[in-house]
Amino acid sequence: MSERSEKPPGQRPEHPDFWCSRFAEGVTPWDAGGVPAAFMDFVARQPAARTTLIPGCGSAWEAAHLGRLGWPVTALDFSPVAVASAGKILQAVPVKLVCDDFFTFAPQQPYQLIYERAFLCALPRKLWGGWGRRVAELLPSGGLLAGFFFVCDQCKGPPFGILPQQLAALLHEAFEPVEDAGVPDSLPVFAGRERWQVWRRR
Repeated sequence: MSERSEKPPGQRPEHPDFWCSRFAEGVTPWDAGGVPAAFMDFVARQPAARTTLIPGCGSAWEAAHLGRLGWPVTALDFSPVAVASAGKILQAVPVKLVCDDFFTFAPQQPYQLIYERAFLCALPRKLWGGWGRRVAELLPSGGLLAGFFFVCDQCKGPPFGILPQQLAALLHEAFEPVEDAGVPDSLPVFAGRERWQVWRRR
């Protein structure tokens, strides 16, 4: 048995216990406590509301923003403690809050947008291929994958860095790049190594 497989669930980021303990202890350096400027700008530029999935939603600040604008939003997280935190932020905002695993979650409707922030970089590399396939499965042609990507060579995580060519390898068969820009207001944990990107499903 490998050393990794011997680690208890609370030390493995692919397990909800890892994230439950961090939310319970308030150790959430990825939580902006609000909505990033690039995402607000992206939303304001859309000609109509998009049915949206936010995997690894955490405290769900962005879901609350979309819900207040009348967008149909599903905020998804497999950590019950994260979902409870999101519930406190959302309160009466009309957002579908779901505690489930992104890789096995079966939505009742297709999505037009998947929003990415601090989810892919939270996944161990062994799950990256599954993430790429899953976002392609959940979006129809013309659907958008938009958000923030931790683009660097940081191997130890989370957050786990991904190089541009690695991200392209995950997405290029099913997606075409639409936007790519730097992020001036990154949190310290991501500063200088974060890109705002939009990819369109072919």
